[in-house]
Amino acid sequence: MDLVFNGRMPRRFVAFALPLLAALTLVAAEPPRPKRGRPPGPGGPIKPAMSDTIRANIFADNWFVLYINGRLTVVDSIDFLPHNVVSVDLLPEYPMTIAVLAKDNADPKTGLEYGNQIGDGGFILKFSDGTVTNASWKAKCCFRGPLDGDTRQPKVESTPLPENWFAVDFDDRTWANATEYTEAQVNPKEPFYQSDFKGAKWIWTADLELDNTVIFRTRIEKPGWKSRWTTKPDLDVSLGR
Repeated sequence: MDLVFNGRMPRRFVAFALPLLAALTLVAAEPPRPKRGRPPGPGGPIKPAMSDTIRANIFADNWFVLYINGRLTVVDSIDFLPHNVVSVDLLPEYPMTIAVLAKDNADPKTGLEYGNQIGDGGFILKFSDGTVTNASWKAKCCFRGPLDGDTRQPKVESTPLPENWFAVDFDDRTWANATEYTEAQVNPKEPFYQSDFKGAKWIWTADLELDNTVIFRTRIEKPGWKSRWTTKPDLDVSLGR
């Protein structure tokens, strides 16, 4: 329908259109409203980003699990064979308590591997924040054998893992320091050379061959460190909920 009569709009249309145009103009001028649950501007929650994470490269002869600040964080996905490097991203919080359970491939009844052989262990770790394995780490053996290297009548010795050995407040002052070993002594397999372990040392207890299950601990200090992010997870995954 033609709304213009003799070049002019009907008065009733003008009376209806002008208030509507004024309302639309005000709406267009209003700034966008923030989404619910997100306070606008400074002071709102700050989420961690991937730039806040650090890279971890870990290699065990043959298998390991790793705890950070009392929480299970990394599990070697391959059981003993083939040897493999585990590389993961971690969101750090300092001071950082690292606890590791490392196992060499050994029969629990004889301590031997592949039938009648005596194997050797070895563990190495490097984080991109500069954390590396070395003799400052603490180490304790919980399973050794064959005792005295006797492969004909092999016997083993086992002790239970200390309760809460991975906890932040666990007292490891009575543990011996880890022993450093050369790359030639451990003889890592091919995947090791494809990752960055520069500056890290191979560690184990004082007996690289007969000690088959070893737990390690260390504490990384960064005085003055404060997280950039302010948010915390809403779900506690350690409880499986």
